[in-house]
Amino acid sequence: MAKQEMQKLAKDTAIYGVSSILGKFLNFLLVPIYTRVLKETGDYGIVTNLYAYTALLLVILTYGMETGFFRFANKNRDEADKVFSTILTCVTFTSLIFIFVCVVFGQPIANALSYGSNPEYIRMLAIVVAMDAIGSIPFAYLRYKNRPVKFAALKMVMISTNIIFNLFFLIACPWLMKTAPALIDWFYKPDYGVGYVFVANLISTSIVTIALLPDILRVKFEFDGALLKKILRYSLPLLALGIAGIMNQTLDKIIFPAFFDDKDFAQSELGIYGACFKLSMIMMMFTQAFRYAYEPFVFAQHKDKNSKEAYADATKYYMIFSLLIFLGMVFYMDILKYLIKDTYWSGLRVVPVVLWAYIFQGLFFNLSLWYKLLDKTIYGTWFTIVGLSVTLIFNIVLVPKISYMGSAWASFACYFVMMLLSYFIGQKHMPINYDLKTMGLYTVVTLALYGLSFLVQSRYLVVNLAYRTVLLILFIILMVKRDFPLSEIPIVKKFVKPRNQDLEKKD
Repeated sequence: MAKQEMQKLAKDTAIYGVSSILGKFLNFLLVPIYTRVLKETGDYGIVTNLYAYTALLLVILTYGMETGFFRFANKNRDEADKVFSTILTCVTFTSLIFIFVCVVFGQPIANALSYGSNPEYIRMLAIVVAMDAIGSIPFAYLRYKNRPVKFAALKMVMISTNIIFNLFFLIACPWLMKTAPALIDWFYKPDYGVGYVFVANLISTSIVTIALLPDILRVKFEFDGALLKKILRYSLPLLALGIAGIMNQTLDKIIFPAFFDDKDFAQSELGIYGACFKLSMIMMMFTQAFRYAYEPFVFAQHKDKNSKEAYADATKYYMIFSLLIFLGMVFYMDILKYLIKDTYWSGLRVVPVVLWAYIFQGLFFNLSLWYKLLDKTIYGTWFTIVGLSVTLIFNIVLVPKISYMGSAWASFACYFVMMLLSYFIGQKHMPINYDLKTMGLYTVVTLALYGLSFLVQSRYLVVNLAYRTVLLILFIILMVKRDFPLSEIPIVKKFVKPRNQDLEKKD
């Protein structure tokens, strides 16, 4: 039975993980479209800025109730439906208030955010965030009921419809305006531009919200005020951690325009930073994939006497493959840069810094297992708050001087500090013999190869790529010889072992 449960956990984790990672990848594919279709880099700056706000607002509007649902639904499974309807009622009520405030006071809010000429941006995104907040509870219910396929399917519907409507408004409609304007001129405004990004999001979110209604209506409505008080006492403290965590990722993009008097310049710089930041998504997707696999592994291994050795090995291998991805991206940046329009290329220098920030973020996640296993999660809260403080200070000090490079270094410093804190404090509570020597060796080799890549700067792209490919092969050779011997690879074992056995028989 235990084996079957672990197999089911692995299967469900794969479904959730693949849908999440695939979703992020598909959303990433919108970046090349935005950078080429939107007229100015500042237009993408608007997208970067407002979506940073929506990520923060979503955390605020859910205020830890997803976790609260799992906690109380599992505490008394007979009352799971009551927990669901009580939480859904509460989140729906607060979300509707949020919509009312943003719709009524949309103009003043837009003025405060420097979007006074387009208050509808605020109103549309307010509705989107509110629907996402409300929808998060039915999505949690699907996970509770072990329905990962429907969960993943609805998530993919949201992403695919968003992409379809982006393509429709940003590419198809401009073409139709030239070839058959009568078909669309009754609703399409050629000069609305970036606004259609938010229209597409509103439509896709509305479709999924409607699709969730059968699952919502299937549950018998029950509201328990006393139960809600208990849930809120449990969930609200999680809000602070959630806000700090999401602000570590979005604060730079929220406060960036405030550092410049010229708002057009600020939006342009933010657009360049946001697009180039997105190029680093490959590292983030690797970290996310590793995280989905690693967390179940950690808790499954916890009672094994060799678990600490397994944790150390997992961290080492994460580091090695992260550095391989880093080199692969920086060495072939001359190709990857074509994913975005050339007007954004001035920001490519942020990519190596952001890649390191993601590596440190992944290492922090690896190193955070000790406080999760020892039920000392308060340390996670403190580490996140310290990281937020570092992010804020670095942005305040550096952005006015070096623009978006300051934001990139702020992300770097944030996760570097969080990683160090988790390591040193963790070694006092749960000592693990991490292979620092090997990880240090690979880090030094990576930095050396990265430095060497600048020695050859030919005007011929093929020469540059060939040289960097040789450097990348050197890193792979080091991996194979030192930590990944070919003889240990299953498919190689299959063919090598029989031959060795034949030789032994001849002897």
